[in-house]
Amino acid sequence: MSPHDAVKHGADVLSLVAFDRGRGKHTGGGSPIAGDDHPRWPRTPLRVKRQSRAGQLRRVREYFYRQVVDRQDDQPLRVLAYSLVPSPRARPDEDWGTLQAEADLLGYEIAARLHDVAVPVTTTYLQASSASQGVYTPPWDRPGWREAERQLREGLADGVIVLDRHNISSDDDEYHAVIKHLGEHCRAFLHLVISDEPVAPT
Repeated sequence: MSPHDAVKHGADVLSLVAFDRGRGKHTGGGSPIAGDDHPRWPRTPLRVKRQSRAGQLRRVREYFYRQVVDRQDDQPLRVLAYSLVPSPRARPDEDWGTLQAEADLLGYEIAARLHDVAVPVTTTYLQASSASQGVYTPPWDRPGWREAERQLREGLADGVIVLDRHNISSDDDEYHAVIKHLGEHCRAFLHLVISDEPVAPT
């Protein structure tokens, strides 16, 4: 079993609340709404939940980034540029150009460029975010990502830079597992060009 298979349950897990008549799911905060035969709880909109989880995931990424920076001896951070292209005919050159520009902006050195081709999983259904294009093989089953992890474990780079989280995974738990694995087992960080938490409108 992959180390990523462990699912961590945190504050986002729905809790069952026993009522006088049967059981119901409590999916939001606040007081019960009176009426009918039993109390109803106001629901937290899905968008609010996703933004809350996105903030948690961003904080986990930042935590491992700070750990890497604290270990550095005034040397530029070395990163692996990683891209997930949609088909075998697609080339990652445009992605790599964007990743190089971001690395230059932040003073990172790109140690290597790696990519995988997204392969749809037709026999599996997962409820993914609205931004996802589908369900693909988990990162640890992709040859390019496995090579990235090998180089990180061997100390050839300090982190991975990608365009957005969907190059890793659109599933929150899977994405969280990847961030933790990079930080705890590879002593590396993940940098996103497009943040995993939307910026609030001003």
